[in-house]
Formats: sequence, structure tokens, C-alpha cells
Amino acid sequence: MKMTRAWRTAALFAFAGFGFASPALADDKVVKIGVLNDMSSLYADIGGPNAVVAVKMAVEDSALAGKGWKIEVIGADHQNKPDVGVNIARQWIDTEHVDAIADTPNSGVALAVSNVAKEKNAVLLNNGGASADLTGKACNANTISYSYDTYMLANGTGKALTKAGGDSWFFLTADYAFGHALERDTSAVITANGGKVLGDVKHPLNTSDFSSFLLQAQSSKAKVIGLANAGGDTTNAIKQAAEFGVVAGGQKLAALLLFINDVHSLGLKTAQGLTFTESFYWDLNDGTRAWSKRFAERANNHAMPSMTQAGNYAAVLHYLKALDALGGNPHDGAKVVAKMKEIPTDDPLFGKGPLRIDGRRIIPAYLFEVKKPEESKYPWDYYKLIATISPEDAARPLSESECPLVKK
Repeated sequence: MKMTRAWRTAALFAFAGFGFASPALADDKVVKIGVLNDMSSLYADIGGPNAVVAVKMAVEDSALAGKGWKIEVIGADHQNKPDVGVNIARQWIDTEHVDAIADTPNSGVALAVSNVAKEKNAVLLNNGGASADLTGKACNANTISYSYDTYMLANGTGKALTKAGGDSWFFLTADYAFGHALERDTSAVITANGGKVLGDVKHPLNTSDFSSFLLQAQSSKAKVIGLANAGGDTTNAIKQAAEFGVVAGGQKLAALLLFINDVHSLGLKTAQGLTFTESFYWDLNDGTRAWSKRFAERANNHAMPSMTQAGNYAAVLHYLKALDALGGNPHDGAKVVAKMKEIPTDDPLFGKGPLRIDGRRIIPAYLFEVKKPEESKYPWDYYKLIATISPEDAARPLSESECPLVKK
């Protein structure tokens, strides 16, 4: 008979009560981490198998194996379907004794799995799901969001372009939770800074033909066409926009979420001049460079890490630090997340900063521009830094939060 998570914990307490284990939970140093993401489709480059590589590096760098811990990392493909993600999460927690789930790109999947983590008292270390609702109205005591969210993207790219004169916008939006949240948050920033949103069009996830959507965007005469999508959808939209002469016709493309893997796929000739916001770049400083070169040696195609792959490393490293501070694995997700919020975060990729009560890691963000081909001096030398966004401006203020954990 398979033991559920609840029965397993109850059994440990029972054995402890009869003297068969000494402090049962405190001495439990077995941990299982599941990396749940898109392994084969439009988000595979920004997460995928290389996110598993990043998590395994965190396990190694934690040095917990030398303290007697046994830590296992597994991975699965959620296929960008919330029901598939939920089924995997339930099986992992109930029958495979997974303690923490990491990554979850696709906000629809992340929101659904966050509910499972709460229900089962596991941990969700979200890095790929961008919806700010994960630390807003949908927040819970079992979920954290580490590397970015739609609020950060909106207050980076959206604000910068609007203030620079791009005061009329039209959105091409991925028709699911992430796209809707990104358009919503960016629209709020545009109007707050004196701009106007002239319209939008929703497109299916993982579409190959953007022609009708781009024609609507062109006919709007908006100064900026905001791409509220990610991964393969973003690169396809940019490529087809070039074919339609969108930029040549005087409109500007705003890639509201762009990853280094997207730029690598597009090439600098096509991507040059794109402005976007990230919280991580491999070539930002000595710490990011050293870690990223280690990562690339092990990664598929020797790719440099995306922001979310780096976030997975940092989040799992902090998770393991919290378990170590607890002296063992309590198999109590809310208790572990509370400890994560209690102790300071400090890693070579994002530096020091608090993990707030709403589960949001507070870090600076950076406004980047893609270099021209002649400006790139070595492989993966793709970005130039335009501005740094303070940690306080990169995250929604707690005073405006809808998170039920926040007391006002």
C-alpha cells in the first residue's frame, strides 16, 4: 500500500512516541525536489532540462550531502496544461514523497500547483510563473516567487518606454493567465505615466502565425506594440514583425518578457535594439559570470542560463539553507517557507535581500537593450545595461498588496 504524505508524517510521530525513532522529524534528512516545467515546447529553452541542471548545482553547492543529507532531484513536463501540472504535483507529493516543486513556467500551471502545495502542505519554489497574483490575491504560506513577476516587467519596460515618448500602446497578448496579468499590469503603468492603450488582440499559446495579429497592431497606429507573451511566441512575433516591416514603418516593439535564450535564437541582427527587463544576466558581475560558466559547461548546447534557471538555483539553495537551519526536514511546507522568510537570502546570482511575507523575493531589476552585432565582443555578449530598477520599485508595495498574508 502506498503511503500518503499525511500517513507518512503520522507514522513518523507514532514511531517516535513508541521510542522507535529519536527525534523523528528533527533527524529526517531526506529531501526530494521535483522540477516541473515545459521540457519540450515553447518554454523549454528558458526552463526545460537545464532548469534541472541548475537545481542539481544548488544541491551540490549547499554542501548538505557532507552533513548526512540525502537529496534527490527529479523532473517532469507539464506540457503547459494546468490539469497535467496538477496531476503530476499530486502524484509527486502523495506517492513519491516530493517535498518541494520548483520552476513552473506558465502562470496557469503555477497558480494551479500553488493551490496543490497549499492543500498538501508542500512547497512551491516558483520561478517560471510570472503572474504577480502568485504573491498577490492568490498568495499562500507555501509558495514563493523568486526571480520576477509581471509587476516588475511592467514597471521596467512599460514605464521606461512610455516616459521615452512611447505614449500609445497596442498589445499582442498570450491568451492565458500570464498574458492577461502582464497586459493588465503594464496598462496600469502606461496610464499612470500619461500614456494610452489603444487596444489589444489575444493570440493562442504557442501559435505559429502572427500575421492577422500584427496587421491589427499596425492598423492601430500605436507607437508601441507590446508583446505580452514569452518564449517561442515572443521570438515568432518578432521575426514576423520584421517581415511585415513593423519597426521600419515607425512603430516600436516592446518585448515585455525576453530571455537571453530568445535573443540567442533570434540573433543580434533581428533582436538588436529591443528593450526589456530582467533581474539576472550572466555577464552582470564576477559572481554571475563564474556561476554561469560552470552552468554552461553542464547545460544542453552549453547555453548560458536564463533568468528563471538562475532563479531556480538561488531559490533551491535558500530552501536547503532553511532545512539545514531547521536541523532536519519537518515535511511541513508552511514551516519551511516560514523559515525561508526568517533567514536572509544571500547567493552569488541575486545577492542579498529579504523574502517578504507575501512570498516575493525582493531584488533589483535591470533595464537592458540588445546590442548591435558589431557591439558584441564574445559569445553570448548580448546585453547593454540601460538602467537599474531598485528592489523597492521592482516589487508591488505591501501597502497595495491583495495577499491575505499581509496585515494592514
